[in-house]
Amino acid sequence: MAERDKDKPFDLAAFAGHRREGGLSRIEIAAGVLSVAWLGLSGALLASADGVPGTGGGALGTAVTVLALTLPVGLIWVVAQGARSARVLRQESARLQATVDSLRQAYLAQQQGAGMDVRPSMEKRIDDLARAQRETQDAIATFATRRDRAVEIAEVQVPQSLSTKALPRASAPRAAPPAPPSKTPPDDQPRLALGTVPEDSVRPLSTEEFVRALNFPEDTSDRAGFRALRRALEDRTASKLVRSAQDILTLLSEEGIYMDDLHPDRARPEIWRRFAQGERGLPVSALGGVRDRSCLALTAARMKKDPIFRDVAHHFLRQFDRVLVEFEAAASDQELNDLAETRTARAFMLLGRVTGMFG
Repeated sequence: MAERDKDKPFDLAAFAGHRREGGLSRIEIAAGVLSVAWLGLSGALLASADGVPGTGGGALGTAVTVLALTLPVGLIWVVAQGARSARVLRQESARLQATVDSLRQAYLAQQQGAGMDVRPSMEKRIDDLARAQRETQDAIATFATRRDRAVEIAEVQVPQSLSTKALPRASAPRAAPPAPPSKTPPDDQPRLALGTVPEDSVRPLSTEEFVRALNFPEDTSDRAGFRALRRALEDRTASKLVRSAQDILTLLSEEGIYMDDLHPDRARPEIWRRFAQGERGLPVSALGGVRDRSCLALTAARMKKDPIFRDVAHHFLRQFDRVLVEFEAAASDQELNDLAETRTARAFMLLGRVTGMFG
């Protein structure tokens, strides 16, 4: 155990009863009184019993007399010593329990002190990250026509469970050159400024980009991962799943549960297809391949005591189930295997097993 603070006195309340009691205890006094009473009563009876058999002369009479006097006295003191030993054991047990409680409180106080030392630095790093993201978003709102690659990286929000370092500050975007005047003949009716037109719509999200986005970037230098994540956030269907996955991964990280630490049993692609097609119960139980007991216990406890965590988890499960139905219809077996290896799929397996979704 670490060295105790010098200015913090150690709690000696646990050792307050260690001093041995002086004099005779109540049990010994009671045993002495019973012994004297028995000897007085026996002496009176033997003195008045002249005609009782076995009280006459001879060795046999003497032996019977001695046994009649001493045997009850011995039994009284044996019982007294047993009661005294039981009392001493109870006192020792109480002192040991008090000592354990004192040590536990000292350990918890030490852990809380260490956590208080770390918490300000973590909060400062989180504030710096949020400040950098707000500055980047303001710059992006000013220049909507062209952005550098660094701005694309900073625009994507990464869940706290995947990144422990603040993203690098984005460089200021360059202004786009003025567009040349249009040479197309004017229409009879002018075009209204209603936002995005069909010609400006983005290209569909590919399967590879979708799977890469669900795994989230590995680190701040994973440009391909950030690009895929940004593309997924622009897709109406995929963005709902990605954002719900970000929320649940952040909440799980508060319990010390990280998807990289989980190594679930791999389920065959046909199991994923049967689940996507609506089958439940024992045939799809292989999807609950997470075996880490501590993660399962922590997640189940958080589900019971935290209604916000429970709502976020159920929302994430619904989004993943809805997207999986569409993804399975066009995906190959290898693409299903790639999906099962993502951090989002591992979170789905963990929460699905805790909620009993897989039977």
